[in-house]
Amino acid sequence: MDGDTTDRGDDDRVELGVELLSKLEDPELSLAEAMDRIEVVTTDPAAVREILDTAVMRGVIEREDGVVHTTGSGYVSQTSGVVTRDGDFECRRCGTGISTGHFIKLDAGELGPFGSSCVRKVTGRED
Repeated sequence: MDGDTTDRGDDDRVELGVELLSKLEDPELSLAEAMDRIEVVTTDPAAVREILDTAVMRGVIEREDGVVHTTGSGYVSQTSGVVTRDGDFECRRCGTGISTGHFIKLDAGELGPFGSSCVRKVTGRED
C-alpha cells in the first residue's frame, strides 16, 4: 500500500480532503492539526501536500507560518451530515474497535467509520 488509507483514486482523495477542510468548524488550526484531519482521507505525503495546495488554490484555506486559517462557511451537521451504522468497525482515525460507526457524508463521498469522539475531532467539534 502507498500510505493511502482509502481505496479511492488520487482525484477522489483530493476532492474529499479539500471538502473536509472546507467544512471544518475551527477558524484556525496548526498545520499539524490540519494534517491530522487530512490523514483520515490519506496518509500519502504527496496526496496530503496536494490536498493542502489545492485547498489554498481554491480559497478554502490560507496558510501562514505553520497556521491554517479556514475560509469556508460550511460545516458538517452532526444530524444530517453524519450517519451511523451498527457493525464491527475500526475507527479510521484512532484504530479502536467500535460497534457503531459514524460516517461523514460529503458531496465528494463518504468518510468513515469513526468513533463518536473521533468524528467530533475530525469535524472540529472537539479538541
